Amino acid sequence: MNGDKLKIKPGNKPEYRIGIDLGGTKAEVILLAKEGQECFRKRVATPVNTKNNYKSVLETIHTLVNQALSVVPPTDDYTIGVGIPGTMDKNTGMVQHANTTWLAGHYFKSDLEKKLEKEILMDNDANCFTLAEAVGGAATGYKIVFGIIMGTGCGGGLCIDGTIHSGNHGIAGEWGHFSIDPKGEKCFCGNVGCIDTVLSGPGMARSYKKKTGKDLPAEQIVNKARNNDQECMQIFDRFLDDFGKSVGGLISILDPDAIVIGGGLSNIPELYTTGIRKVKKYAYHQNVRTPVLKNFLGDSAGVFGAAWLGCDTGQALK
Repeated sequence: MNGDKLKIKPGNKPEYRIGIDLGGTKAEVILLAKEGQECFRKRVATPVNTKNNYKSVLETIHTLVNQALSVVPPTDDYTIGVGIPGTMDKNTGMVQHANTTWLAGHYFKSDLEKKLEKEILMDNDANCFTLAEAVGGAATGYKIVFGIIMGTGCGGGLCIDGTIHSGNHGIAGEWGHFSIDPKGEKCFCGNVGCIDTVLSGPGMARSYKKKTGKDLPAEQIVNKARNNDQECMQIFDRFLDDFGKSVGGLISILDPDAIVIGGGLSNIPELYTTGIRKVKKYAYHQNVRTPVLKNFLGDSAGVFGAAWLGCDTGQALK
C-alpha cells in the first residue's frame, strides 16, 4: 500500500515517525515524514527456530530502525512505535497473551528501549491495525470502531474518537479469546473453544482434519467448498456460522459504529455476504445496520498504526 493512498496526514510534530510491525512471520519498518509521506520501508522475515528467538528479534528490530534512521537528518526528532502480537501488563510491563509465545514473559519494551537507547511506544498489533483503519483507512469518520484480525490467529482492537482504548487491564478488544464452544479445541491462552480456535486459518484446517483425518490449508478448503466439495462445504458453512455468532455477539455487547476486518481471511468475499447475513441472524437487534468493512490498508495497516502511536489522530476526524 503506497503512502499516497492514505487519507490523513497525522500531526505536525515530530519531524519523523518510525513504525515497526512485528508479526509471527514478518517484521516491517516504515518511516513517515511529518506530512505523512512515506520515506522508507522494509520488510524481513521474523527470526524463528533460532537458539534465542527473543534476542534475534531485538537485533532485527535494532537493525531495521537504524536503516530507517539513515534517512533522517541527525538534527531532526523522531518517534518509534512498535506493534506486537500480544499485550503488556500495565503494572509490570511484561508481555502477556502473546500469540508468538516465545515473546511472553519478557519485558520487551524496556529491553528494546535499552537496545535503541530511546523511549518507544508499544501496543498490541490488532490495536495498531484498528487505529490505522479508523483514522486513515476503511473506517475513517466513524466514532467507535472495532477492528478484527483474522489470519493465523484472531485478534481485535477498539478505537474511540481516533484513539486506542486499551481498557483497565490493557486487553480491551481481545475478542479472539472469548469462548464460544465449551467443547471445542484448547487455545494457546489456556481457555477452551476460543474464537481464535475457529475463526483462524489454522482453526479451519484443524476442523477439517478432525472431520476427515486429512491435512488441508484454509485457502484450499474455501476453494473446494466453492466447487461443491461436501466435506469442505460443511467446514466452510460452520466457519461462516461461527463468524455470524461471534460478530453478532460483539455487536450486541458493544454496538460499534463500524467493524473493519483485516488479516489473510479478510479476503474471503463470503464474509461480506453470507457472513453478514449470519451476523444479522445472531445479533440482538431486528435491523442491524453496523457496516462490516474490508480493510483499506491491507497488511500495511499495522505498521502505519504503529507509526501513529501517540499521534493526535483525533484531529483527523474533525
